[in-house]
Amino acid sequence: MEKKKQVINNGAMVRKALGVAWPAMAEMLFVTLAGMIDTMMVSALGESAISAVGLTVQPKFIGLTLFFGINVAVSALVARRKGEQDREQANGILVTAGVVSLLLCILITTVFVVFTPWMMEISGSNAETHEQAVEYFRIIMAGTIFNVITMVINAAQRGSGNTRLSMTTNLTSSIVNVIFNYLLIEGNMGFPRWEIKGAAIATVLGTVVSAGMAIFSLFRANSYVSIPLIRKLKLRFSSAIWKSIWRIAYNSSLENIAARIGFLATALVAARLGTKLFAAHNIGMQLLGLGFSFADGMQVAAVALSGEALGAGQKDAARKYATICQRIGLAISLILSLLLIVGGRWYFSLFSADAEVLATGEIICRYMTVIILLQISQIIFSGCLRAAGDVRYVLMAATVSIAIIRTAVTVILVYVFDLKLHGVWIGILADQATRFVLVSTRFRKGKWVDLKI
Repeated sequence: MEKKKQVINNGAMVRKALGVAWPAMAEMLFVTLAGMIDTMMVSALGESAISAVGLTVQPKFIGLTLFFGINVAVSALVARRKGEQDREQANGILVTAGVVSLLLCILITTVFVVFTPWMMEISGSNAETHEQAVEYFRIIMAGTIFNVITMVINAAQRGSGNTRLSMTTNLTSSIVNVIFNYLLIEGNMGFPRWEIKGAAIATVLGTVVSAGMAIFSLFRANSYVSIPLIRKLKLRFSSAIWKSIWRIAYNSSLENIAARIGFLATALVAARLGTKLFAAHNIGMQLLGLGFSFADGMQVAAVALSGEALGAGQKDAARKYATICQRIGLAISLILSLLLIVGGRWYFSLFSADAEVLATGEIICRYMTVIILLQISQIIFSGCLRAAGDVRYVLMAATVSIAIIRTAVTVILVYVFDLKLHGVWIGILADQATRFVLVSTRFRKGKWVDLKI
């Protein structure tokens, strides 16, 4: 009888995990696909345009590093407070995170817009790509505030278990982005032909719409985090709440900085291999982002469900949710690896007809069939550890694997052994393998469920 009850409970938990995860996966998938479509539409301007947009990726994410850290903290803390049935504190977390994020955004945006030319130079721009990269990056960074508003609100909503909002806002944003790409890149339907500038403006317009939708969600009666409730309780910035946010955000931000140093180093090495090889590399990174979108969706489910269970004192349930998310992620990664084997060259052909780009794309796909298996698993493991507050260990794992191992392997294989793009992707593989070993070992020891945040 007990065994039957356990099976039923496990089935209910699987359904709940899928119910939280699928909107989050769809959200990230839409974001990734929008980026891919963005690159496809920009590719009409040539390989130099693809490379120029690729140069802006790591500097953009460096600019968003602190916000990623804050959002990890917001999701984890809101999930815990929901488990503790403390709605007032959950809403106080959103208010405090929102105030700090807006102030930081104004400062960071100003610095990045002013120093854009220098940032593109150190990112590896050349005579073919520099002006386009500067123009694109300045516009993207100028519109960062809309992105930050959406990120903070969606982080709180995800922590409360509402992952559908993020999916809806990002789907709408992606659609707006694609529509205005069509209108503004090549000047269709009477609109001006703004080329790469048009692609940047289209991206910002998408974030404006998503920010509006995210704000509107806080007025819905069924929203766990709610502006009417915030007004009723007269919630304001709280230094005590900020300390709890910062304890997690600090480590998560350092993790992101370590990651971006490694990613930027890899991109710099790839950029120096030539415009065509760098274009192929950027297309490959877009495809790798597809795997990340599924992994991040499962990570969102793991953070929300495990965090809520831990807040309610249900350690066994937290472990089960983590295991369920991991198994679903493994199944997804196996399917994606198979698709890469079968259709990798076709995917690259969507972006370029150049023979060198296509041949390089086939090589990249071989590496990705293994990388994606490790990537999805390690991201879910890391999400479980973050939900429990074990952010220092995740920081250590990221620093060792990305900033040190990935960078060292890439530099040695490219510059010492002259393996060119092979060296870059072996470096990425080494990074993912190291992180997988480190975080999976920590997860299986089980001490993460005993932490307090």
